[in-house]
Amino acid sequence: MTITNEDELAGIKQIGRIVADTLQMMANTLEPGITTRELDDVGRRYLTREGAIPAPESSYDFPGATCISVNEEIAHGIPSDRVILAGDLVNIDVSASKDGYFADTGASFTVPPVDAKCARLCRDGKKAMRIGISQVATGKPLYGIGDAIGRFASKNGYTLVQNLASHGVGRSLHEYPTEIATWSGSGDRRRINKGLVLTVEPFLSRGAEYAADGDDGWTLYGMPPAPTVQYEHTVIATDSGAIIVTLPGMNI
Repeated sequence: MTITNEDELAGIKQIGRIVADTLQMMANTLEPGITTRELDDVGRRYLTREGAIPAPESSYDFPGATCISVNEEIAHGIPSDRVILAGDLVNIDVSASKDGYFADTGASFTVPPVDAKCARLCRDGKKAMRIGISQVATGKPLYGIGDAIGRFASKNGYTLVQNLASHGVGRSLHEYPTEIATWSGSGDRRRINKGLVLTVEPFLSRGAEYAADGDDGWTLYGMPPAPTVQYEHTVIATDSGAIIVTLPGMNI
């Protein structure tokens, strides 16, 4: 989607705030002993309260309101009776729509006690996302996002999952421009137009290079197996840089 007027901007900002607040609420609820289904229910209740529709269900018939991936799972984990344990690495991905506008956000969280290597991976995952966002502005090449993230990953001894990409968003969950690389060397010749709405969501890993399908038809696993984190914002491109719309609007 490309923002062309104030009503569209307001619509994207509204749903961006809703998914961000949902993610924050779920993160605040995350603790040992909770199941991923119970955590998903927290997200569903908040989205419903705000008049939003979970996008995984509405767009893809996914069996959950949100995607919750634990440890060896790196994306699209199905909410279930799996119990969160101390020391787990948990990724929560929240996407939803309201009044015809979509936004998408996600983050990885550690459940104490936190391993030092895992804490560093999370810290650097956030940094990789911010580096990618810094490349979003009117007229810049889309490949610049992945090239900047790739340089950071290489310098710090990480790999990037290269078959899970960023994407356009706004009037649907996934739309043009599709397959925006968050790794180096994509050769993408497309440029960022003013008002473009897109996600920036690198999957930073200590060894995984691609995502492989699991037996349930949804859950993805890193290959080769390795700790992997994902951080994601929905942003709007402007002449002066990116507007991040998936920032929490209130303390929950």
